[in-house]
Amino acid sequence: MSSQKITADAAGTWKLGDLPVHRLGFGAMRLTGSAAFHHGTPGDRDRSIAVLRRAIDLGVNHIDTAAFYFSALRSANELINSALSPYPDDLVVVTKVGPHRTYSGEWGTAARPDELRGQVEENLRQLGRDHLDVVNLRRMPSYDSVAEHFGALAELREAGLIRHLGVSDVTARHLAEARAIAPVVCVQNRYAVDRPDPDGDALLRLCGELGIAFVPFYAVAGDAGEHGATTAHDEEVRAVARAHGASPAQIRIAWTLHQGPHVLAIPGTGNPGHLAENVAAGAIRLTDEERRRLDALRRKAR
Repeated sequence: MSSQKITADAAGTWKLGDLPVHRLGFGAMRLTGSAAFHHGTPGDRDRSIAVLRRAIDLGVNHIDTAAFYFSALRSANELINSALSPYPDDLVVVTKVGPHRTYSGEWGTAARPDELRGQVEENLRQLGRDHLDVVNLRRMPSYDSVAEHFGALAELREAGLIRHLGVSDVTARHLAEARAIAPVVCVQNRYAVDRPDPDGDALLRLCGELGIAFVPFYAVAGDAGEHGATTAHDEEVRAVARAHGASPAQIRIAWTLHQGPHVLAIPGTGNPGHLAENVAAGAIRLTDEERRRLDALRRKAR
């Protein structure tokens, strides 16, 4: 399929609270290098900035980032600030807090509730903004309950530093805890066509019933995760890709968007060509039979 003239609005829209976004967004993790964090080689700064500006040209108005998205030389937030400030009025920048990395790239102790303000302010500083559109609390393994941490973010929302709140890497129980404290506009969890997860399916459906956006991460990367996009595509994915004249990665994105009108996609890349392909995936319409085949792949036991 040709991706030259397809823009992000082809995927449709959803609202994060009162903020409308195209369902095809952009994840900033891969801007910093050939793989996330310190796993790969740092990306070319000029090319990363060009990718961000091209994303805006292609109608992307939802960017997902975090202060801990950095490699040895590159910071995703700094790149976003340099490329896009002053920000377009319709651009929604979503960030997340909870994890902590040292300047050397090592993962440190997860933030305590009283440390979350510092993480929010660091995102504000790096992005050059006076408030954050959406902040996700990323649940860490040490958080059996998210109530105290989410409550701290709710206070920052009341103070005007944050407009809307979300949660990440959570169960239905954690979502209920958060919603009892403040409105939740999105849930960001790992979710992919080749990753069977009945609980994840149930949470996706629950979010739809509640009008909450469900935003999968690693939908394209699959099992490769933070190391980059997978090349281990199942034959069903490859067959559907051939039928559409598309790449397997595009089919993975299209399948993600087909999971419900409240499901958003945030594929990331530092490659301008891949960016256009990712955006174009929002225009792919799978047949009922193709969806059944791909859904069966997700349910298949590994």
